[in-house]
Amino acid sequence: MFLITIFYSLALALVCLMPLKKIPNVGVSFADKIFHSLTYVVLTFLWFGTFYFQFKKGKIKAIVYASIISIIFGIIVEVLQGVFTATRQADVYDVLANSLGVLFAVSLLLLKNINTVKKL
Repeated sequence: MFLITIFYSLALALVCLMPLKKIPNVGVSFADKIFHSLTYVVLTFLWFGTFYFQFKKGKIKAIVYASIISIIFGIIVEVLQGVFTATRQADVYDVLANSLGVLFAVSLLLLKNINTVKKL
């Protein structure tokens, strides 16, 4: 699990730092922000799984660690885009979209326990 999480994180950073060529228009307003959110939902789930299943952290600790890592990762990638790329720029709305994806993943992880019904 840890290797998959690291691979996904590195691949995500690479994709975000690659020079932009012509991006196809998919006809959806805010498609870029939706993509950011979804990729960070996956990132958060992967980090949660790594901390919870592989490193045997409790559920709440695993959620907190995964959230912090994912949000900081998103901020770092945006800063690197602004500093090291000529075809990309740092965007506070991308950081917001990333963070919303993290919060959505956290909400799903927390809601899973709330909706569990104990059998009598």
